[in-house]
Amino acid sequence: MKKRSDLTAPILSAIFMGLGQIIVLKQYIKGILLALIEVLVLLNTGTIAKAIEGLITLGEPKPHLPVAQRDNSTFMMLDGLIAVVVVIIVAIIYLYNILDARKTAKIYLKTGILPSRKNGLSAIGEKAFAYFALSPAFVMLAFFVVIPLVFAILIAFTNYSAPNHIPPNNTIDWVGFETFREMLSLKQYSQGFARTAIWTFVWALLSTTTCYFGGMFLALALLDKKIKIAGVFRTIFILPYAIPGMISLFMWAILLNGQFGPITRAFRELGIISWLQKTGILQKDIIPWLSDPLLAKIMLILVNLWLGFPYFMLMITGIMTSMRQDIFEAALIDGASKFQQFKYITFPLLMYQTMPLFIMSFSYNMNNFAGVYFLTNGNPPDTITTQSFAGTTDTLITWMYKLTLDQRLYNKASVVALIMFLVVAPFALYNFAQTKSFKEGEL
Repeated sequence: MKKRSDLTAPILSAIFMGLGQIIVLKQYIKGILLALIEVLVLLNTGTIAKAIEGLITLGEPKPHLPVAQRDNSTFMMLDGLIAVVVVIIVAIIYLYNILDARKTAKIYLKTGILPSRKNGLSAIGEKAFAYFALSPAFVMLAFFVVIPLVFAILIAFTNYSAPNHIPPNNTIDWVGFETFREMLSLKQYSQGFARTAIWTFVWALLSTTTCYFGGMFLALALLDKKIKIAGVFRTIFILPYAIPGMISLFMWAILLNGQFGPITRAFRELGIISWLQKTGILQKDIIPWLSDPLLAKIMLILVNLWLGFPYFMLMITGIMTSMRQDIFEAALIDGASKFQQFKYITFPLLMYQTMPLFIMSFSYNMNNFAGVYFLTNGNPPDTITTQSFAGTTDTLITWMYKLTLDQRLYNKASVVALIMFLVVAPFALYNFAQTKSFKEGEL
């Protein structure tokens, strides 16, 4: 048995998990645990096979049955994905079972000594601790990140949409790339997607840039020793960040009401609106803060600046207070002006430490739902691409929301989400990897 143990042990473990460990290597505890895993899988083979079959077929239409008894395609897809993940995990354990038997058998051939029960238990205990410590995170990652992500991607390859393919009343079907072709071929969707994607990029870039440099400017200004009550100003400037963003956005939506809002009424009382009407800039006795496409976008950027600059102000203030002051003293002795100190010392150091956060903020603003939806709701509508349900201030994330909850066009929303992910994720990862702080491993 010893001469052929490196062959017989993995073969037996391949036939049934743990068999090689039990018969050849005498690792009874490990072998029994592996065998129990296979027994559990065999006992649930029918359930797993049925779930995977449901993932493939997505159910059959059964109009003669009550709605509660019909096949629910979305549940079947989700159950199938869970079954696939379980099969993958079992396959990994099965492969480990064979490799472990082969590795242990080779050690046995080389030394002529089987692993003792004490050493085996010790080894299992050491490995088990690592596995048990990582298993909760692994399970949560699989079930709360991987499965929902794959589920959302798979929806793009189905006809899951109103009114004819909404479970459980109706089943959904796999349609391949049909939804992609429809989104690209139909003028209203292709134009709506192109315009929304461009505005999403512009919105994310301007939102991040304005908040970053606005926060930097105030942080540097409040660190000036000439300002005696900098703490008071800093406390006031933190207030927009302390108030829940949704409440602030609703408040700004009221303030920017074009006809009855306080800002418009103040302009009317001051005679500014009348003057604008005389000059031909305004045609009516209102200011279209949120009803004019260009002005609405400008208001979005400004309101987002008001909400977002305190975060960067606090962050940059903390970085500035931790910088070595002897660098600035040496620059001052060399005759460097305030601007030169900022250009050659302060700004490069700030960019070095904050560039990863800048990129993360850009990625966040690409998916910033509340900043747009609660202020403009994506309005004003676009007369050219109205059929795509995308307004002029809609970003991709708010457009997806409308396609999903308002129109129930889940497959089209999934296509938008998938394309957005394929564009944003590589861009963010590439730019993050190019930062000096990432390359030098000081994060």
